[in-house]
Amino acid sequence: MTESISDLLPGLRRMGMGQRRMTVTDMTYGSGVSESSGDVHSFPKKSMPARNAYQLIHDSLKFDGDPTLNCATFLTTWMEPEAEKLIMENLGKNRVDIDEYEATERIHQRCLAHLHELWSGEQGKDATGTVTVGSSEGIMLGGLAMKWRWRQRRQAEGKDASRPNIVFGANAQVALEKTARYFDIESRLVPVSAESNFCLDTRKALEMIDENTIGLYVILGSTYTGHYENVEEMARLLDKLQEETGLDVPIHVDGASGAFIAPFAHPDLRWDFRVPRVVSISTSGHKFGLTYPGIGWVLWRAPEYLPDGLTFELSYLGGVEKTFTLNFSHPACFMIAQYYQFIRFGREGYTRVMNACLYHARLMSVALEATGAYECISDMHRPRGQYGFSEETRLAAANLFANSLSIPRSGADPAANQPFNYGLPEVAFRFTDWFIEKHPKANQDVISTLMRVRGWIIPNYPLPPDTNHLRVMRVVIKEASSEDFVNRLVRDLMWATQTMLDMQSQTLGEALSTPLAKNTSTSDLANSIARSGSITMSDDMKHSHWQGILDKIGELKDSKAQQPKMELLDNGSKKSVYEKSC
Repeated sequence: MTESISDLLPGLRRMGMGQRRMTVTDMTYGSGVSESSGDVHSFPKKSMPARNAYQLIHDSLKFDGDPTLNCATFLTTWMEPEAEKLIMENLGKNRVDIDEYEATERIHQRCLAHLHELWSGEQGKDATGTVTVGSSEGIMLGGLAMKWRWRQRRQAEGKDASRPNIVFGANAQVALEKTARYFDIESRLVPVSAESNFCLDTRKALEMIDENTIGLYVILGSTYTGHYENVEEMARLLDKLQEETGLDVPIHVDGASGAFIAPFAHPDLRWDFRVPRVVSISTSGHKFGLTYPGIGWVLWRAPEYLPDGLTFELSYLGGVEKTFTLNFSHPACFMIAQYYQFIRFGREGYTRVMNACLYHARLMSVALEATGAYECISDMHRPRGQYGFSEETRLAAANLFANSLSIPRSGADPAANQPFNYGLPEVAFRFTDWFIEKHPKANQDVISTLMRVRGWIIPNYPLPPDTNHLRVMRVVIKEASSEDFVNRLVRDLMWATQTMLDMQSQTLGEALSTPLAKNTSTSDLANSIARSGSITMSDDMKHSHWQGILDKIGELKDSKAQQPKMELLDNGSKKSVYEKSC
């Protein structure tokens, strides 16, 4: 009778067969495999177990910053588990294979239709546009379309078409300059100033336009300060220019962030296809579209604004397809996640998110300015029409914010934003002139570096050319931010400010070797201000806003608590920052 395999196993095992032996590579940390075990820039000669490869990369990435605490980025850093599940289920789909993935293409068309409606496209008309890798690709496609239409018009008129130029503010994000350089277009940068809120000066832009101008980029949400550039005013000036000279200059709106904020938080603002001179709009789905990177969108007012020469037909994917993107293959999963956000949130949900972001940005702005150490270059927390920092605008912003808290409104009501300036939920801030005068060695780079000790990533950068003598720090408030987030951030900024002051009389070596006095190095300005309830102020209008603000960030303490610890010199006498700011 033939023996079964199970009968043979004991004998095979005695012979050393069929028994798995542990090898050194089975050990995750004892295998000797690490980034330092070989030349990481040479292609590996041997394979390794999947578990080891994963652990090696996983451990290496631990040295990255925490995306949640990355205040520099505009990008989405959190999505719901259901959205992440959809992403994982569709990672292998290529968006351009519309013949193979018909359902995915239907989602693509639905997203375009939603954006067409959101940006006030003509009712009853199909959307003309496409998903992109990001808003940078959308900006380039919008610029290319304007160049081709300008060239076709010039050639039809028998005129020279070899010297195209495009006009935009010096505050532009690098993608705008890339468009000009990559596609042989002269870029005409409009100088910015404090008077133009560090973004496009519409009058100066008009002076740079000539017969070779293919169009203007107008930015709905400056990367530097969060201000919206005035699309409608620029369009009115261009209308007048056309009446006087015959020059017909179109506008492309770079709505990388603002095109997903304005429709919900500022529906009264005319910036989109309601403005006839706007021919195309681009945006980032991975910013305030609330989707992981990378995904963007670009839409045109109508098909005639997208020249046929930019569209290609191909058949080698199984059916006849049209494409007019710079990048061909593109993951479908993030577009599907974008559609999830559209139907998950709807207008109500997106409005709630944008209102919350703006609320937290205003809370942080008012709190920072009240310290006396910082002023905000961003203005979205100030009463509409007031710009720039002064004691008057500071108090006006603080009182407006406090008053807005007493008005009961739904979180989905955009009317909460009407009293305030338009802008992104971005806080761009710097030391006040008063603080610099009292502490000439104060350095914002030190603050940025110290904040990294607490895990925060806050950039310190110069403003655009002609204003680059000013450096600002930036915090972008996103969906995952909260009052506790703002509270901790302000507390740590004040800790960093105090620590910098404590170190001014020491070298770096001394600062590292000599422990700082506990009562100064651990002092927390936000907490100190909160404990100042026992200070009697003569003018209730100047400090009453503090009660509401500090209560909202959970810092209001018993009025009998001790006086503020942090003190700054003012005319030779000690004066608390709270007294100075009020």
